[in-house]
Amino acid sequence: MRIDHVAIAVNNLDEAVKEYQNALGIKEVEIETVETEGVRVAILHLDNSRIELMEPTKDSSPIKKFLDTKGEGLHHLALETEGIESEVERMKTCGIKFLGEVRSGSRGTKITFIHPKSLHGVLAELCSHPK
Repeated sequence: MRIDHVAIAVNNLDEAVKEYQNALGIKEVEIETVETEGVRVAILHLDNSRIELMEPTKDSSPIKKFLDTKGEGLHHLALETEGIESEVERMKTCGIKFLGEVRSGSRGTKITFIHPKSLHGVLAELCSHPK
């Protein structure tokens, strides 16, 4: 496993992208809407990882709920794994709890989230990128 990205919840994606680009000198940015998660995502490419800025697209989005209760800030840490299904099964045998099943995320990635109670208060995403 490796750290794939750090996700940050924001109220205004366009404004946040400009601020991050200016502050960090980031040139390459991809923007995508993930309807199934109710978010618009900006992927900021770094040399060795990515930052994902997330803005809710609907009131039922988990990101909207997060922003309403906690405000803008760090939402989750994403860990990349080669075989997400087998990794989920292995982790379940260790007592790790998940928030939902493996599903599609941005850019054809398979994702699932580990319940924060399983990792000392940290929400973590497991992801596998398409080959």
